[in-house]
Amino acid sequence: MELQVKGIRKTYGKFGLDVSIEVQPGQITGLVGKNGAGKSTTFKSILGLVKTEGGEILLDGKPVEIFTNKEKEKIGVVLSNASFSGWLTIADIIPVLRSMYAEFEEEYFKEQCEKMELPMKKPIKEFSTGMAAKLKVLVAISHKAEFLIMDEPTSGLDVMARNEILDLLREYMVEDGRSILISSHISSDLETLCDDLYMIDNGKIMMHEETDVLLANYGLLKLTDAQYEKIEKEYILKTKKDNNGYVCLTKEKAFYAENYPDVAIEKGNIDDVFTMMIQGE
Repeated sequence: MELQVKGIRKTYGKFGLDVSIEVQPGQITGLVGKNGAGKSTTFKSILGLVKTEGGEILLDGKPVEIFTNKEKEKIGVVLSNASFSGWLTIADIIPVLRSMYAEFEEEYFKEQCEKMELPMKKPIKEFSTGMAAKLKVLVAISHKAEFLIMDEPTSGLDVMARNEILDLLREYMVEDGRSILISSHISSDLETLCDDLYMIDNGKIMMHEETDVLLANYGLLKLTDAQYEKIEKEYILKTKKDNNGYVCLTKEKAFYAENYPDVAIEKGNIDDVFTMMIQGE
């Protein structure tokens, strides 16, 4: 499914959200930002959980606010601050899921619970953080959803639990036409999972780039004052002064490697790029 978010706006006091993003069919798109940047507000706006003050949200070309209940079942959701009652067990929630979703894949759900060692009759409030996170993701992907919206699904998890969830998402994407919009502050998760990335800060999209392009072409130039004065600046996006000279973010590191062999160049990762986009001038 294709998601189009066109200029949605929401104001909370001094905070103002103004966001446009797209998620193409068959792709995983990441939304990167620090806490309070607007990620959760964006997700809740898409889901209709907060009332926006303008803009348009389309899923496969149709406004999401007029979706029927059957169409809403095509969306799987994981929100960071939403979960089942801790007094329930997985055995308790299976009949609920069966009644909520016409295409709930009960056998698949049970098989995955067993594979991930999620106990059927233990109260959810006694689950570890990783177990609870895996349960939320399993629920989202077990009713033939064609689009997933996932807000920090791997937050607070150890490496093993995160990898299990990421593997689940990769398996989910094997079927044609499915798409995911996901946020995470763990850059390594997004680097290996996402086709493209949006960077958000203070409610605004600062940057959109394909993940492969970001990892291959972006870099940090470490320059002395003298080098900075002489270097061509056409391909420099952001600059930051430090005690040793300058750090510059470029999207054409190959150009500088070829033309300025004496300049120290570091490969850029998501964290580096995001930090420079916020702090650089």
